[in-house]
Amino acid sequence: MSDRPDRRRLLAGSFATCVALKLAEDAALAQGELKPTPACGEHDEATLRQTEGPFFKPRSPERSDLREPNLKGQPFELTGFVLTRGCRPVGRVLVDLWHADDAGEYDNTGFRLRGHQFTDAQGGYRFLTTVPGAYTGRTRHFHVKVQLPGGRVLTTQLYFPDEPKNRSDGLFRRELSMKIAKAGDGLDGRFDFVLDMG
Repeated sequence: MSDRPDRRRLLAGSFATCVALKLAEDAALAQGELKPTPACGEHDEATLRQTEGPFFKPRSPERSDLREPNLKGQPFELTGFVLTRGCRPVGRVLVDLWHADDAGEYDNTGFRLRGHQFTDAQGGYRFLTTVPGAYTGRTRHFHVKVQLPGGRVLTTQLYFPDEPKNRSDGLFRRELSMKIAKAGDGLDGRFDFVLDMG
């Protein structure tokens, strides 16, 4: 077993610093500018792939704010970067996010809680949404597709750490857990996607 700290542990150590910096950088974030990732090791493992599930819909609207009037649920801000295994940021990557509402229901007729955006020059992305509800057989999770310019796609899911249903969800993978912090009446989440560009 290697003594080299893995990427997840390095990012976990710097997450508290990122949260503090975020408060001082609200104006920059509002313009879509994110600081480079605080820690990254060479030759990191690529992000695990997972099934898209039965509820994916193509051609979601291009938007970073998935919230709508009268939408129930705890506010959630998801941020992160898209990186190569050599820690280089990747710009203009399409990041498509969709998830269930607070009651565990998906909108299969419209595009509620569905949207996509493109990473900035530093590989950063940001979504404003709500915490998804759990439903029969599944813990809380987000679905994501990350598509490189030219068409290569990573399909995966992101999870909330310490959820009671994580143990009974056969799809749950600890490596896909977001880093979570309280933010007023909501939560901030962080996940960096690492793509195998080969």
